[in-house]
Amino acid sequence: MRICDRWMQEGTTDRRGRSHPPQCTTSREDRQIGRIAMTDHSVTSRTIAQHIESVTHHSVPAIIIRRRLMQSGLSARHPLLGLPLTQNHRRLPHKWCDERKMWVAEWNEVIFTDESRICLQHHDGRIRVWRYRGEIMLNSCVMHRHTGPAPGIMGLATAIFQQGNAQPHVARIFQSFFVNHQIEFLPWQARSPDLSPIENIWSTVAQRLTQITPPAATPD
Repeated sequence: MRICDRWMQEGTTDRRGRSHPPQCTTSREDRQIGRIAMTDHSVTSRTIAQHIESVTHHSVPAIIIRRRLMQSGLSARHPLLGLPLTQNHRRLPHKWCDERKMWVAEWNEVIFTDESRICLQHHDGRIRVWRYRGEIMLNSCVMHRHTGPAPGIMGLATAIFQQGNAQPHVARIFQSFFVNHQIEFLPWQARSPDLSPIENIWSTVAQRLTQITPPAATPD
């Protein structure tokens, strides 16, 4: 009926052009919004709006602030978490690497630990399944795993042991156990987890194991 009425009254069925709301910020305010966000990356849109109002006496909603930032290419994302490093923290890993940069065969005796275990009967990798809503219990979308003991691989029987400086690792009960069993340690500097290559190797090994046909059946 609306289309017929428009044809009778205007002689066309084209929709009327929508009117856009007027620009509620000036180009100068837009530049100021961007400068504030780049000066303090954690500033909120509400804080920017309050600052704009205090300077220009012009009230700008926080949603407009976010829209202007997005139009300039900025977007709110979770910050990358990192550890505060002192000069000593930066110096000691370099010294650690310089002392072992000529190692070749020595690395074959080192076990890098990451509390990871590769099991033969299931894998803890980033496995996803494609399914529709309501197919969560579909047998082809369920990964079956055994709750009992399963063969797995942890490391060499006798080797130089590397572990991080996390609180469970430095507990006295663990330190006493390693001393009593004469287990040799690889010295590890504080706040230097990036020196361990096992973080990326575990993910690569687990991913390749899922691609083996037929799947691996024994630790060997």
